[in-house]
Amino acid sequence: MRFARKILKTPVMRKLLFVLTLLVWGIPVTSVVAEQGTSVARAQHEDMSVMQAFAAQQAEEGEAVKISDKEKHQWLFFMGAALLLLLLMTASLGIAMGVYGKQVFVAHMLTAGFAVTLAIAHAVAATVWFYPF
Repeated sequence: MRFARKILKTPVMRKLLFVLTLLVWGIPVTSVVAEQGTSVARAQHEDMSVMQAFAAQQAEEGEAVKISDKEKHQWLFFMGAALLLLLLMTASLGIAMGVYGKQVFVAHMLTAGFAVTLAIAHAVAATVWFYPF
């Protein structure tokens, strides 16, 4: 019991309790704001009816957008293969540093950066092509 009292008296725990209290009291406030947002939703619905007239006149898609599913799958496959290769290179460089003491930190960080960048590009491309918003 003394340990718990001692921990609660630390400044870090006081700040944490303060933040948690704000979060708990903030939940009812967000529900009140959500109720006020329903009138805004009605106004937006009326605005959407006006915009539907303009949406009926759709422009033709350009050639860059007209890609078959087969080509999309091929691009994602090549991106995935390159990503797998980069991940293996990053892991092998990390093992070389950690286990064998090699000085390859810069190469390890570069391959990790390229791998993360390619992973994000792969995820964005797949999401845009196959799960459009």
